[in-house]
Amino acid sequence: MDQERNSRNTGSGGSEVRQNRFEHGLGVLSRIDGESGHRVVESLDDISPELGHQIVAWAFGDMYDRPALPPRDRQLVTLGMLTALGGCEVELDVHVNASLNVGLSPEEIVEALLHAAVYCGIPKSLNATLVAKKVFGERGLLPVAGT
Repeated sequence: MDQERNSRNTGSGGSEVRQNRFEHGLGVLSRIDGESGHRVVESLDDISPELGHQIVAWAFGDMYDRPALPPRDRQLVTLGMLTALGGCEVELDVHVNASLNVGLSPEEIVEALLHAAVYCGIPKSLNATLVAKKVFGERGLLPVAGT
C-alpha cells in the first residue's frame, strides 16, 4: 500500500486519525479477504487511491469490524447483496474467497446463492454461482458435495 497517500493531512490532527483508521482496516481486510482484498485495493493505486483508502479505512476498519454480526454472517449478507446487484463478479470473487476464509463451507455458499434466486432471479444467481465455481476450482474444492 502506498503509505504516503494514506497519511495525507485531512485537517488539524486528521493525519494521525486517518492513518490509524487505515492501519486498523488493513488488519481487518487481511483477516477477512486476504490477498485478494489487497489486490483490489492495490489495483486502485494509479486511478483512485482515495477509493482504496476508503475501502480499507471505512468499509473494513469501521463497518466490517462492528461487533453485532460475526464475520461469517457479514459475508452471507455480502454475498446476497452482490448477487442481487448483479454485475459484481470481481467483488463476488473476493467475497467468495472471504466467505471461505471466515468459515463458511462451499455447501453453505452454494445454498446462499441458490436462495438468492428466489429474490433476485435465476440469471443473477447463476452468475454468482459460476463465480463461486471458479473460486472453488482454484482452491481445489470441486465438486461441492451435498448440493
